[in-house]
Amino acid sequence: MSTANERELGMDRPIARRDFLNGVAIGIATGVSALASAQAQSTTTAGGESADGESANYPPLRAGLRGNYPASIAEFDPIRQGKYAQTKLSDAEVQEEYDLVIVGGGISGLSAAYFYRAALGPDQRILILDNHDDFGGHAKRNEFHYQGKTFIGFGGTMGIETPYPYSYCAKSLIRELGVDVPRYSEFLNHDLEKKYGLGASTFFDKEHFGEDRLVKGNPRLPQFFAKAPLSEAARKDLIRLHGKNPDYMPGMSPHEKRAKLAKMSYQDYLLNVAKMRPDALPFFIGAGGRNNKRVDTTPALEAAEHGLVGFNGLNLELEQEFNEGSYLFHFPDGNASIARLLVGKLIPGALPDKQSMDTIVAARLAYDKLDNPSSKTRIRLSSPVVRVVHEGTPERSAGVRIAYRNGGKMCGVRSRYCILACYNALIPSLMPEIPARQKEALGYPVKVPMLYTNVLLKKWTAFQTLGVSRISAPGMYHPNAMLDAGTTVGGYQGVTTPEEPILVHLTASPNKPGLPRKEQNRAGQQELLSMTFENFELKIREQLTRMLSPGGFDPAEDIAAITVNRWPYGYAYTYDTLADPDVPPEQRPHVIGRQRLGRVAIANSDAGAAAFTNQAIDEANRAVQELLLVQGLT
Repeated sequence: MSTANERELGMDRPIARRDFLNGVAIGIATGVSALASAQAQSTTTAGGESADGESANYPPLRAGLRGNYPASIAEFDPIRQGKYAQTKLSDAEVQEEYDLVIVGGGISGLSAAYFYRAALGPDQRILILDNHDDFGGHAKRNEFHYQGKTFIGFGGTMGIETPYPYSYCAKSLIRELGVDVPRYSEFLNHDLEKKYGLGASTFFDKEHFGEDRLVKGNPRLPQFFAKAPLSEAARKDLIRLHGKNPDYMPGMSPHEKRAKLAKMSYQDYLLNVAKMRPDALPFFIGAGGRNNKRVDTTPALEAAEHGLVGFNGLNLELEQEFNEGSYLFHFPDGNASIARLLVGKLIPGALPDKQSMDTIVAARLAYDKLDNPSSKTRIRLSSPVVRVVHEGTPERSAGVRIAYRNGGKMCGVRSRYCILACYNALIPSLMPEIPARQKEALGYPVKVPMLYTNVLLKKWTAFQTLGVSRISAPGMYHPNAMLDAGTTVGGYQGVTTPEEPILVHLTASPNKPGLPRKEQNRAGQQELLSMTFENFELKIREQLTRMLSPGGFDPAEDIAAITVNRWPYGYAYTYDTLADPDVPPEQRPHVIGRQRLGRVAIANSDAGAAAFTNQAIDEANRAVQELLLVQGLT
């Protein structure tokens, strides 16, 4: 893109542009952006308003590249390469002792601390170490201060949701935190779409469909495709697939159909069974199943179970999955509020007393209280753990020593027990003494790369003019974009008029179609790791402009701030019938990989092979129970 086009897109405007290295914002200088580079020397809120002191002490305000920002994962390669494999820590290097050290301050790590205290009492001394400058793991809060108002978005895990039943343990914890799930309807911004006539739409891009065109409406209605830039044959196929389909697998029983669908991709089903023309396939390239699979990696059976089009004539007799009634529940900051509620239970003074779903969103958390020496539970941020070693053999050990980096220095602590609630593929390098079979199992999954972006617009009149609130863009870098009108809860006020600022939430799952699923994930990881904030910003500005310019959108004038939550090591890997062997549950890699070793137990959603909050909670409970069993307390 030329320098002139970059200026038209607003790349020279003074918003916060930065990557983070060692916890410090560093500017991204470009040939056309001297002003932006100068602005990037300090952290700013939306619109360039100074917030140096405030954001330095309050991570949710930090704009630019977040999520797995560079400094948070800087030790990953040295750990994998064995740099710390021989680190054992002498008595002189161990400065502190705890009853339990938890590696990872996500929801699983925080839940583990909660369950351990519940079992053994509040006097247990617990230290939680995390490599990021904020707790919560993928439950990340993005906060913007603009024109005297606060705007809050989610940068990762969004909802209290699952396609499976919540366990008694997970349900109980949610209740104990003061979250009453059925009350969610009270907080929804119900009338915004109806008031302004907003709805869903699809953006057809010129690279895949011959021209850029935004089409409003429901693809399941025939008139939708009449407005789309498609060949007549592709249009007929898509209308057929989105309507009432015939039985494309005649003469087969429902059981036989399900077995066959389980072994073919949704793409193969559409092209070879439903006989869709290949020139209609681009409409599906952004679609897929659970865990951000695409059309070529989603099993056709999974697509049918998710209600994707093309299967309603097969009479598959699908079982209805139990759906927790909270499926759509979320706070404005997603499950960051769950993490904050847990911190409020663990650390006195971090939040005002007696927080609940009615108060947590607006409550200001005191980050300077997280690592208070007077507190029995402490959270130490920007502290990546690099080595975990037993004192003696694992089963006869008297304790565990943990080495971590903080402020450029090697530090050490000793603990009676340890829970690894971290990225599980790193565990073999953190503890090289783990048995070979367990190492292999821990290395089997490839975490799903994710991109959650929040763009603060000064106004959203372009959306109103076009009559859209959600845009599916199957051929674009971000396949999904939506207005985040916000819920009105606990003092936080949702958006009410198009002249108000608003957050636009964009998501992407970078991968490389055509490769096996795990290789696609690896390709997506490397793509995210290679990109700077400026790379992402250019894609964001270009895509929003192409989709919204017919409604009067001006990227140079309308964008106030951007926060990109980059997750190359994103959500937990889940199994499917195409990519993974069909083995008994006890032989699944995650079950083998999560086995306790001596005084060290393993938690996190990786250990449950499911990227859901309830799984993170359940795995925390299991890890705690394993350590209690070692102590003869269960």
